[in-house]
Order: sequence, then C-alpha cells, then structure tokens
Amino acid sequence: MSDHVPTRAKKLWDEWNLRCVVLISLLFQVVLIFLAGSRKRRASLWLTWFIWICYLLADWMAAFAVGLISHGQSNAISKELASFWAPFLLLHLGGPDAITAFSLEDNELWIRHLLGFIIQLIAVVYVFFQSLPNSQFWLLTVLMLLAGAYKYTERTRALYGACLSNFKAALLPNPDAGPNYARLMEEYSAMVAARVPVTIAKEPERGSSSLSTNNNDNNNIFETEILSPMEIVLNGYKFFNIFKGLIVDHMFSFHERNESRDFFFRRQAADAFSVLEVELNFMYDALYTKMVMVNSIFVYLLRGACSVLIGMCLQQFICLPKHNISLSDKIVTYVLLGGAVCLDLVAYFNLLFSDWTIVSAKQAMSRFLIRSPFGKRNHRWSNAMSQHSFISFCLKPRFRWVNTVADFLGVKDILDECKYKKSIVCEQNLKEFIFNELRTKAQKAQTNKMAKEIYSARGECVLLDYPRHYSYPLISSSVSDLESEYDESLLMWHIATELCYFTSTDQSNNNPNREICKVLSDYMLYLLVMRPKLMSAVAGIGQIRFTDTCEEAKIFFQRWRHELISTWSTPTNIGDRKVSACEKLMSVKTVVKPREVKGDRSKSLLFDACMLAHELEKFGEVRKWEMMSKVWVELLAYAASHCRANEHARQLSEGGELIVFVWLQMAHFGLGEQFRIEAGHARAKLLAKEVNTEYP
Repeated sequence: MSDHVPTRAKKLWDEWNLRCVVLISLLFQVVLIFLAGSRKRRASLWLTWFIWICYLLADWMAAFAVGLISHGQSNAISKELASFWAPFLLLHLGGPDAITAFSLEDNELWIRHLLGFIIQLIAVVYVFFQSLPNSQFWLLTVLMLLAGAYKYTERTRALYGACLSNFKAALLPNPDAGPNYARLMEEYSAMVAARVPVTIAKEPERGSSSLSTNNNDNNNIFETEILSPMEIVLNGYKFFNIFKGLIVDHMFSFHERNESRDFFFRRQAADAFSVLEVELNFMYDALYTKMVMVNSIFVYLLRGACSVLIGMCLQQFICLPKHNISLSDKIVTYVLLGGAVCLDLVAYFNLLFSDWTIVSAKQAMSRFLIRSPFGKRNHRWSNAMSQHSFISFCLKPRFRWVNTVADFLGVKDILDECKYKKSIVCEQNLKEFIFNELRTKAQKAQTNKMAKEIYSARGECVLLDYPRHYSYPLISSSVSDLESEYDESLLMWHIATELCYFTSTDQSNNNPNREICKVLSDYMLYLLVMRPKLMSAVAGIGQIRFTDTCEEAKIFFQRWRHELISTWSTPTNIGDRKVSACEKLMSVKTVVKPREVKGDRSKSLLFDACMLAHELEKFGEVRKWEMMSKVWVELLAYAASHCRANEHARQLSEGGELIVFVWLQMAHFGLGEQFRIEAGHARAKLLAKEVNTEYP
C-alpha cells in the first residue's frame, strides 16, 4: 500500500504537471495585468506582498514549464503539442506592460534577464526542432515563437532603459567645448601685434537671467490660473521630461529652473499637486513598466504585428484537425490562445487610456480620452498619510513574550507597523498649506545664498518671523543644526506637539493649524521610525533615541499607572489615556536640564521635549499653533530635499508618499543643489573699434 500511493501520485503528476503549470503561469499573468498598477494607488503592505509573490512566481512558473517541456517530462502530451505550448511561456516571461520591475534593483539585473531570455529561447527552439518533421503545429509554433520572443525582448529592453546608470547616461547633454579659445587667442594676438585696440566681450547664454523668474514675481505671484484636466496631463508630461533627471541627481540649467518657478508660482495648490501627481505617474511608468518602451510608432507597429500573429494562431488552430488530441489538451490550448488574445486586448485598452496616449494623441482625441469614463482618474497615488504616535505607542505596549518571539522571527518591525501605524487621507487643506508655505519660501530665494539657506533650514527660517523666540533658548536650539541633529529635533518636536495637542485649552475650537501640526508630527515620526531606509540620509541615531525615549516614558507611565487610571472615564478610552498621560508629563518640574542629571549615556529626549512644550505654551494658543505648523513644514521640507533621490523613486511603487511630492515641489521651486544657478557664456567676441569678430 505504501508503494502504491507514491506510484499513483507520480502517475498523476506525470499526466497533469505540464497542463497545470502552463495554466498557473497564465493565471499569474492575469493577476499581474489587473493588479500590478494598483500598487502605485494603494499603500497596502498586504497588496505589495501579494504582487511581489505573483511577480516572482510568474517568472519561476513559466521557466519551470519550459524546463518540463524541454526535458520531455510530460509523457501524456505529444511532443508536437508541447512544442506549440512552449512559445506561450516566452509570452508569459515577457510579462504584462503594467510591471517589468517590482523594485529598482530588478532594473539593475537586466543583464540576468537578457541571459535568461537567451537560454529560454534556445530551449524553446530546441523543443521545436525535436517535434519536426511530422508536427502539424509547426507553422503555429513559429508564429507564436516570433510573438513570444518579441514580448520577452520588450521586457529586457525596458529593464535596460530603467537601469539607473543607463537612465542617467541617456540624459547626458551633447559635449560642449565652449568658445573656441585657441582661435580667439590667435586673432587677439594678431590684433595686439598690429597695435589695434581690442577687448574681449562675453555674450551671455540666450535665456539667461537672474535667480528670480522675473522682476515682477513679488507682484503677480498670486495671479493663479486654473488648469483643465488635459492641461494638467500635458504639463505633467512636460515637466517629467525636464525633471526626470532628479532620480539620478542630474544637474539642471537656470532656464529650466526659471521656467518651472514661473509655472508653479501661478498655480493653485490643487492644480500644482495634480501636475506633480501626473509627473510622478510618468516617473513610475518609466522605472517600473514598459510604457516608455512602447510609446513610439515603430513599437506600435511591432505590437500590431504580434497581435496579428497571435490571432492567426487562434484561427489556424480552430481550422486544424484535432482528432488525435485529448479533450483536456484541447481545452488547455484554447485557454492559452484565448488568454493570449485577451491579455493583448487588455494591454491595448490600458495603453489607449493611459497618460502616454493623451500626450501623444491629437487634441480632439486627447479630449475624448480624458473625458471618457475610462480616462477619468480620481487619483494616481494612494493619497494616504501614515501616522505613528509616540504617546499611543508607549501606552499600548505589547506583552514581553510577544516581543521576544517577534525578535527571534525577525518580524518585530512588521508587527509594529500592523499594530501602531494608522493611515489617514491627505486632506486638501494640508496640501494647500504646504504648497503655500513652500511658495512663500521660494519667493524669498532671490539669490543663490538665500536659496541654499532655505533649502538647509529645519525651522530656523520660521523662527525669524517670531522675534519672541529669542527669549526661549530651547526653542532656538531645538531646530539649530549647530546644537541638535535632525532626528533629535524631529523627536523633540513630535513629543512636544503631542503634549501641547492633548493638553490644549482649545481642543473644541477645531484650530486648523493645530490639526496640521498633529498630522505632520505623526507622519514625520512614522517616516523616522518605520521608514528608516527612506530617512537614512537624515535619521542619524534616530532609532536609538526613539527606543531610549520610549523606555523612559514606559517606566514613567508604569510608576504613575494607578493615578492615571483613576482619571480615565473608561479604561478603554485611549483619548482619555493620552490626555491624562500628557498632563502628568507636563506636571513634572523640569528646572534642571535632563542631560545634567542623566549624563549622555541615555539618548532619551522625553523631558527635553517637556521643557520645549512649556516654552511653546508661552506663545499663546493661536500664535503657538501657527508657528509650530510652519516649523513642521520646514522639517518636512528638509527631510524631503536631503533624502536620497532613489529612495524617493522607490516610494512610487508603494503607493507614494507626501514627502515625495514635497521633494519634487521644492525642485520645481528651485530650492535645492541640483541647479546651475549662474549663467554661462554662449560665445566670446573680439571688439576692435567698430569691427567685431565672433567665436562660437
């Protein structure tokens, strides 16, 4: 009996292995073509994992099926039919347009995909020749082989183009030697020898100007114009072509800077964010999909030819006699052919209503596409902000044994994200506030020095508008890059914001600045604690500071646990728990600086933040929240502009982040180090009395 079961299982596997594997391979293609694009619109950990698993298994399953066919391990299927199925797997390995790379690292492995393509193609051709000369499907196999080989080539080419080194190389300008120095000196020496009075004049590059966009910026900065949906897409594409080099730290000219500033200075916040959304959508497509690769007339023609080949295969298979083919094999073949046709139609449909078609179509056609139900897009990113609250984290600790097991399994960070992270909608009033603050700062950047000061500020520039802060040294030192590191400033301001928020006297007045402070504070702590890779350029020892501060807070709350419980209306009311906890923290007398008592061993900032909160309270309710909201925008802008560009690009495949929009918006306002601010010289002239000679 023990030998009988494995024999039956082996027989069942030999009979159905290839049929099941090719159908599962097709199933993964269907899942990816419909779900892969949703990862840029939904910030869901489970969705990301599911797409990642499908992405990996899709390639593995197709390659495994090719291996089964090439080794002849399916005895129940004829070699002729198996050789016809093999090119379908090349088609599957080519993947859908919606995803060529799951992450940026996949693009760097383009050469591995190229080698894989060559090996799989050789295997499929080998299987084809094995089926000759008696195969009735030889013509169908050749047609499908051509279509599959092209699809796989398309994917490999897309990976090659999205590889960051190749992406950067494609952006390099033509070599520029500048004015002809040797020729100029020859002419100059000849004139000097002939005692002809001569001077060298430099002609500025056409389109150069001062750092400001124009002399009237201060007057017409708020003369906004509303954009139509089509104008939003067209302008998003225009600025994508100009600023896509941000991903690879490309340098930009003063002309590009001024053009961008001039455009965004005259936009409303809603339109500006919509343009940025379209621009980032194009960046996502360029890095993770085939859209750049397929966006040309030549590729459209090749794709049309592939579709014709697939259609011919379906028509020919219908007409061929199939008496010697089993019913199950007929069904599998029809499913493969029908699936190939349907996937092709879905790809055409997605391409037709994509932003790429809108920007390349005629004006009337573009209007039709963007107004159609399929062309309307509510959003191109998740429009979500993750939140992480220090007080909530400390009041809701996990059991110690859970932490021990989670640490052992290496899933502590995942459990923390599931338990303590929450997501909220990024409201329009928050976008408007951030945009207006950045625009006001950009307007002040009239010189290169001022632009760098604003770019490097993490709260200092805001405090200049509030002279009273000089009376409170902790406020000044908490945002100074000379006295505190960025992660130290962020954590202190987050805890101080929590303390002010939950002990505020105007909680029922719905102060918009108060809510903005809370949302940005929780968002920035989420980035610092749960997105350390994104914030690695500015995080410093943020993780150590956070854990030390949490430990001190937990010890403090545990000590006063019974007193805190007596103030709660209900034990499960987390709002009451936060209020009473913050009030208890604020009641601690902080006459002596914590560092003078504890030394420098512990990096906890708990009571430093309490001291900061006490100083902030002295500004009064309205003034306090107004100043704090602006400081939080500056802290956000600092992190956005100093994080690595490739980390911003990585967020595009995970639902997007508000910090990515701020990074791009700052670049459009000219706030950064990626601009060649001063104008060069297009040519030099020799001026001799009334005669001049130009040297381009």
